[in-house]
Amino acid sequence: MLGRRPRPVTPLEGVDVLLADLDGVVYQGPHAIPHAVESLNRAVDEGIRVGYITNNASRSDSVVAAHLTDFGLTVAPSDVVTSPQAAMRLLAAAVPAGSLILVVGGEGLTTEIERAGFRVTRAASDGPAAVVQGFSPDVGWKDLAQAALALARDRSGNGIPWVATNTDWTIPVEGGIAPGNGTLVSAVHTAVGILPQVAGKPETPIFTEAVERFGASSPLFIGDRLDTDILGAQRAKMRSVHVLTGIDRAKQLLAADASSRPDFLLDDLRQLFEPYPIAVTRNDVTTVAGARVRLRNGRVEILADGDRPIDLLRAACAAIWGSGLPIYALDVPPRLYSER
Repeated sequence: MLGRRPRPVTPLEGVDVLLADLDGVVYQGPHAIPHAVESLNRAVDEGIRVGYITNNASRSDSVVAAHLTDFGLTVAPSDVVTSPQAAMRLLAAAVPAGSLILVVGGEGLTTEIERAGFRVTRAASDGPAAVVQGFSPDVGWKDLAQAALALARDRSGNGIPWVATNTDWTIPVEGGIAPGNGTLVSAVHTAVGILPQVAGKPETPIFTEAVERFGASSPLFIGDRLDTDILGAQRAKMRSVHVLTGIDRAKQLLAADASSRPDFLLDDLRQLFEPYPIAVTRNDVTTVAGARVRLRNGRVEILADGDRPIDLLRAACAAIWGSGLPIYALDVPPRLYSER
């Protein structure tokens, strides 16, 4: 007797805490992303706690909470987990309480350092116990030079700890893409020849901070970047949603390696509440809802588009990911990854 096919469930089935990235998920520049605010408010109304995770080290949790509230969300500072907060976990394990810390960064970072009981300096000559580096648009050469001087190793290779809030290579700004904290961290690394401990996505400290703060037993993380959001959630052993409203789109998803593949793929956050169609593969044909894709002899063939482009993308991803073949070994029709 054949067993019953699994029942499609929504991505929110069994979730007690929903964790959302910000830029590309909740807003883009000065504007809320369509359907994001209503969907997150609906999750709260249905009894799911919502928290927000950001690698952005330039703003404090209270500033982020006020920004989100302006969009129509109800957010307290304690609902926001920032990479500087996660950095304090690493710092507390590395140096004694109340230590003097050389800071490269802005208010979002200094606020957390002082809140954690540490003292702030900007000068290597003050003899800091550690360096903490986070993004600020005001960071300049002199700041990076002071970090490099403080981190210089002695002849025995000894030196002080270095913690980076995050290593995002770029940040979205009005008008395009600009260098992020990872670029600035790389400049210091080039000067000193060592690497920092990293608190933010895709590393796990920021996810650990969120899980412990919210008491999550079955969290779900929503992101828009594979290399930070989805990779980080996987490392934290957390289920993830990738939403196609931010940085990474169909082309990147089709090519995603095993370490950065989401559990759910959504057009927008309204689909959090829809039963998620199950991918079924038989005889090299993968079906998702009405969409059907065949993978044969290194070619990805579209057999049926289905009713929605998102289901075709889900089917193609399931077929490619399940094949074990790298994307460069496959012939993929451009229609699958052209901008919709």
